[in-house]
Amino acid sequence: MTDEQVAAPTNRRRISQRGIATRERILEAANRLMFVRGVNATTLDDVREASQTSKSQLYHHFADKQELVRALVKYRGALVLQRERGGLERLRSFSGLVRWRNALVQANSLNNGKYGCGLGSMAVELSDQDEQARSMLFETFAAWEKLISDGLHRMRDSGALRQDADPQKLATGLMAALQGGYLLANAAHNVAPMEVALDMALDHIKSFLVQPSGEPTR
Repeated sequence: MTDEQVAAPTNRRRISQRGIATRERILEAANRLMFVRGVNATTLDDVREASQTSKSQLYHHFADKQELVRALVKYRGALVLQRERGGLERLRSFSGLVRWRNALVQANSLNNGKYGCGLGSMAVELSDQDEQARSMLFETFAAWEKLISDGLHRMRDSGALRQDADPQKLATGLMAALQGGYLLANAAHNVAPMEVALDMALDHIKSFLVQPSGEPTR
């Protein structure tokens, strides 16, 4: 076996690792740009310039903008779910819901309420344009909502919530309040509408809490 043959697998691995890094750089740049500008207002040239990649590099990883956007839906969805698991996977109390609410509001306040939810804004733009992207977004929202629902189930099973509470319906209402709050905060460039929407949804959940004595709250 020649020296070149020995070195070949290492070279292939090095090229593969470089390619993965380049693809990640493109997705990171697309994520930043499309979060602020939106999907439709961001061109491939914008992404290429922001990621400092050549046309050949960009088109090697993504055949066209649609393919890039679909990859971004998956990429952004994974980031959101990773973040949400940190706040919801161990949710067992109403105070945990409040902490989760506060973290989301605080993060959105850094942009003065602008830009909305990264997933919600993509859903608005893409749902009538790309069925595959719409389906991927729906699945991500369903997984996010399930994290909330699972936490509410744990609260009900532990006796913190009344038995007549419906975790799935409460989770859907809370998710709707969150996404509506993001939208109104973006329109106002003020996080206050998001706070109101979330607080009203949490007040509804609070009405199902059981006091330590076992008596339902009023």
